Amino acid sequence: MRLSSLFGLAVSAAVVLAFAPIGQAQNRGYEQYANQLAPTVGSAEQAVDRMLQMANLKTGETLYDLGCGDGRILIAAARRYKIKAVGVEISEHEAKKAAANAKKYGVQDRVTIQHGDMRNTDLSHADVVTLYLATSANATLRPALERSLRPNSRVISYDYPIPGWQPISTADTTGSSGDVHTIYLYQVPESIRK
Repeated sequence: MRLSSLFGLAVSAAVVLAFAPIGQAQNRGYEQYANQLAPTVGSAEQAVDRMLQMANLKTGETLYDLGCGDGRILIAAARRYKIKAVGVEISEHEAKKAAANAKKYGVQDRVTIQHGDMRNTDLSHADVVTLYLATSANATLRPALERSLRPNSRVISYDYPIPGWQPISTADTTGSSGDVHTIYLYQVPESIRK
């Protein structure tokens, strides 16, 4: 069963017009997200696939998805790569949905959902961190990433770069409506060298 049968086609971009026009997604007119740092907008299945490919996941690694929503990245990572996946979600409703989805797909032994604020999450065990946050949220989170991530940890950000970091790779993917989105791959410490 494909994940798309559970999640359907999701809107694949969130736009925060109040921020600098960095990602192509920011020109699509989603004004309703202007005051949110992490709007609840899911990533399209092909974007999830590409993000996980870029992460180059290996057996025994742990992926953290900050703002995990319904858990689609976690579930895909646990099913395809047999890794441990931890989701952090501030919305109690979304956290419960993610846990239910993990159980539905039989990966509840490898997927953990934490209901809480990503800014207070210990990331010292993360090998890979995935983000689909506004640029301002990435900027707010950056000091914690720099403090807690180990060397060679990878950070994958969908649509929005991390200010002050240089990606080691980028890739484009197509959203559900045919629009183009950028995925940014960072590696600690290479991406954060001044």
